[in-house]
Amino acid sequence: MEPDLFTAAAEDRQEKDPASSPLAVRMRPRTLDEVVGQQHLLKPGSPLRRLVGEGSGGPAGPSSVILWGPPGIGKTTLAYVVSQATKKRFVELSAITAGVKEVRAVIDGARRASGGYGQETVLFLDEIHRFSKAQQDSLLPAVENRWVTLVAATTENPYFSVISPLLSRSLLLTLQALTDDDLRGLLYRALTDERGLAGAVTLSEDAEAHLLRIAGGDARRALTALEAGAGAAIAKGETEIGLQTLEEAVDRAAVTYDRDGDQHYDVASALIKSIRGSDVDATLHYLARMIEAGEDPRFIARRLMISASEDIGLADPTALATAVAGAQAVAMIGFPEARITLSQVAIALALAPKSNAAYLAIDAALADVRAGLAGPVPAHLRDGHYKGAEKLGHGQGYVYPHDLPGGIAAQQYAPDAVHGKRYYEPTRYGAEARYADVVERVRGRLKGE
Repeated sequence: MEPDLFTAAAEDRQEKDPASSPLAVRMRPRTLDEVVGQQHLLKPGSPLRRLVGEGSGGPAGPSSVILWGPPGIGKTTLAYVVSQATKKRFVELSAITAGVKEVRAVIDGARRASGGYGQETVLFLDEIHRFSKAQQDSLLPAVENRWVTLVAATTENPYFSVISPLLSRSLLLTLQALTDDDLRGLLYRALTDERGLAGAVTLSEDAEAHLLRIAGGDARRALTALEAGAGAAIAKGETEIGLQTLEEAVDRAAVTYDRDGDQHYDVASALIKSIRGSDVDATLHYLARMIEAGEDPRFIARRLMISASEDIGLADPTALATAVAGAQAVAMIGFPEARITLSQVAIALALAPKSNAAYLAIDAALADVRAGLAGPVPAHLRDGHYKGAEKLGHGQGYVYPHDLPGGIAAQQYAPDAVHGKRYYEPTRYGAEARYADVVERVRGRLKGE
């Protein structure tokens, strides 16, 4: 018989001695209603509900699904619930150890079960992104003919890691990151439930906050840390898991940082000012504090993009491109790998030559506009394409720069109110030194010099 998600022997041992299994295993939901988070995937009539036999009557059978999301948010848990709740034959394979031979054996067994006993087979394939194209191809006939209903899990973007024919034959279900409220409910259940800690200890508020930070949206990590903290507290004869006890148990200090309070802004401000001051080591310190405290990586990436323009500008024109590329990468990969991308961008910005000339230039121009220094657009610059524009003198006398050597025409562009104003004052730092030479030459040409 093919290996099941949890073998009968392991289940029997857990029933006889629950403490022999990790807390994260003991607290696995037994039904879809006990699943924490992912409520957008658990509505009546959803693919997962149909997989366990809810509302699966009629001519439309349950679809194969691909579960996509970061580690620790419930992909394997959902498969476990399906294995417990479904009346179908359930088989598990891991792409780490299985190959084409094992896949074909499962498919052959599914065809025999279907033809001989009328029994449907659900195949759970963990880490499908590790399968090669040939291995994924071997699944196609079984999925297309519904010899098996595939439940595949992946932490990688399936549009890059799963072949198109398999994607088109399956429903892609994107799992959302667990919120602090989701994890808080999970921790409370683990503290009180008979399968968990059964009320042996409680959790202090500051220890709970620290536990949520180090979990980073990962339910498995949260329960593992809770179990370690509970063990340490019980060993000390304590009935409450305090912050110090939790820190000692998980060997990870709490970062004083409130994402909704002053620390949030103080540390973010210190990060930007360290970049501005070119202190790369202080930059990395504050970046690490933000990451360790569970700060949203997209917030950090946005601050770095602002710094690239505000503090570096044209002194290093590649800085903004680096920051934007970093933000895109962060949005795609998330933590924990995003820490590397954020580090790369922060280091590049800290070590780049600095200029706030672009920042000062736009603020100076805005100040004049707000003060009423605007005035009409010079007639020769106005739109001359519509009927009647020529009679008004619009567009008349405009010199087309491309017709002249050097591509610069000596004519007025700014309104009279600000004609001759100099907003952009480039520095001589980094690449902006070249712009300083260019702008002086161009301003002279515009004056006819």
